[in-house]
Amino acid sequence: MPKFCANLTWLFTELDFLERFEAAKEAGFNAVEVLFPYDVNAQDIVSELGKHELQMALINCPPPNYTGGPQGFAAVPGVEERFRKDFGRALRYAQTLGAKHLHIMSGVAEGDEAKDTFINNLRWAAAEAPDQSLTIEPINNETMPGYFLNDFDLAREIVTSIDAPNLRLQFDTYHAAKITGDVLGTWEAMRDITAHVQVAQMPDRGEPDKGEIDYPAFFAMLDTQGYDGWVAGEYKPRKTTTDGLAWIAE
Repeated sequence: MPKFCANLTWLFTELDFLERFEAAKEAGFNAVEVLFPYDVNAQDIVSELGKHELQMALINCPPPNYTGGPQGFAAVPGVEERFRKDFGRALRYAQTLGAKHLHIMSGVAEGDEAKDTFINNLRWAAAEAPDQSLTIEPINNETMPGYFLNDFDLAREIVTSIDAPNLRLQFDTYHAAKITGDVLGTWEAMRDITAHVQVAQMPDRGEPDKGEIDYPAFFAMLDTQGYDGWVAGEYKPRKTTTDGLAWIAE
């Protein structure tokens, strides 16, 4: 069975944020991820992680003053200085939490200049933080209109061209379904550069159970291939989070 991880931005939202860590542990998770934790005191999160023996699998990297701002801007020309400054702040936050991965978001941009900006910023970040695992994630344009990194082939091209051991792909099955329509085939094409997986069902982004995406087959494939990274439930529960966790046992 894959190592399942709870995304606390999406799961257990019936509870206050700091109460979600205990709920995740009681549900059987040993790791969590939080997309934008920057409005919460890092030491409060560290305390919850330690109290419940949880690992922080991943956080996102827009600026720490994310609220009200863009969801990342690593591919946006003209703000390279801001990217470097805010990457440093996000990195310190990730290190305090012991986050396994730091996801660098491209932001809204287009064209060759944006591609060059993204590659240059990622190359700099990988060299600046050689001991931190960094990820990039293709996101479909319906969910995030104008997002620069909206294609898996482009993601592979970028990861390959930078060729840094600490820069890998973040594979989200929901976005893969939206972008390519072929989750299993896209996984086969991308698994060699993938460090982290996120899952949700189509078309409602609910629990990764039996449905349009064949999750029993996908999870079996991960086991057979020896994937040993986290598989994070990043989905919107159809009822309460606890009511919808049968997909793990299944």
